Amino acid sequence: MNIKQKFGLKLRQLRLARGFSQEKLALEADLDRTYIPSIEKGERNVSITVLEKLSKALNIPIKDFFDDNIHSD
Repeated sequence: MNIKQKFGLKLRQLRLARGFSQEKLALEADLDRTYIPSIEKGERNVSITVLEKLSKALNIPIKDFFDDNIHSD
């Protein structure tokens, strides 16, 4: 699994833990609604700007994205 896939899985885990749909997260993060699924599939190389938007939308510290505890559902 590459870093983009790991990040995508972690984003999915954090999003679901907060009860957000992909569309709701995109809206809260001010991102296009098609962007979240492509991140979660490991297709996007996420910029630090997008990382900050996701962090704020999920109300979590950026470091939480890099916690190695990834659970694939």
